[in-house]
Amino acid sequence: MASLKEVKNRISSVKSTRQITSAMKMVASAKLHKAQDRVLGMYPYQQKLNEILINFMGNDLSVQSPYTEVRPVTRVAIVAFSSNSSLCGAFNLNVAKMLEQTLEDYKSLPKENILMYPIGRKIEETVKKMGYVPQGSYQVMADKPAYTDAYKLAEQLMNEFAAKHIDRVELIYHHFKSMGTQILTREKFLPIDLNKMVQEVRKERVENAKSLPTYNQDYIVEPSAEELIAALLPKVLCQKIFTVLQDSNASEHAARTMAMQTATDNANELIQDLTKQYNKGRQQAITNELLDIIGGSMK
Repeated sequence: MASLKEVKNRISSVKSTRQITSAMKMVASAKLHKAQDRVLGMYPYQQKLNEILINFMGNDLSVQSPYTEVRPVTRVAIVAFSSNSSLCGAFNLNVAKMLEQTLEDYKSLPKENILMYPIGRKIEETVKKMGYVPQGSYQVMADKPAYTDAYKLAEQLMNEFAAKHIDRVELIYHHFKSMGTQILTREKFLPIDLNKMVQEVRKERVENAKSLPTYNQDYIVEPSAEELIAALLPKVLCQKIFTVLQDSNASEHAARTMAMQTATDNANELIQDLTKQYNKGRQQAITNELLDIIGGSMK
């Protein structure tokens, strides 16, 4: 059994750790609120952009765009989003596991035909351990999401795809749903599936039919709807990368807030258990001393 001094030192150590986890929780919570506001403020813009796009697709238009071309996959680009720091639960581990599963699907391709775009230091380290060479370092994007950085990355991916240097682009990230729920998502970025986009937007319309106002979708389009859709697609793709970046950032802060809350709660329980153990040991020591005194006086 541990001595009273050892138990007391451990109580002091756990209390110090609790102060750290509690402070980290408050910092992560403050960052989460800011990131959540950015996500909520950006979603309406993305939804409206998608709606404008599909409103012109209701007449079965034939859209000619290099970003919709489906071809056999000989080279693939994978963009994985993680955090730069740890202490956020299984956030980074889940991204790494999903990346491994994705690579398993492309095991027939040579390593040099799988291009890695790791967003965040943790997934960048994982990619290097797997033996792949990252296509760049994007750690700044993970900490401070900016539209200009997202636009440059999206433009690079679109140019590579349009030039047929890559045949598919996949995204791996956490979709922020609420503070307690972050959905790990694997999604195809290129080629863009317009039919799937139409179905998703229509589903959102049905779910939000009561809260969203209705408008008469009567547009005059010049020079043509086909050309407008072709011009809108790059904007939709750039906005998608920025949305995913914001999603991942908000999910990271939410995961860290929950992890630090759990750590603080565990520290409180451990302090209670150690305090009980200390009090029992102290009471037992006092009882033994009293028995020794009583036994000595009876001799």
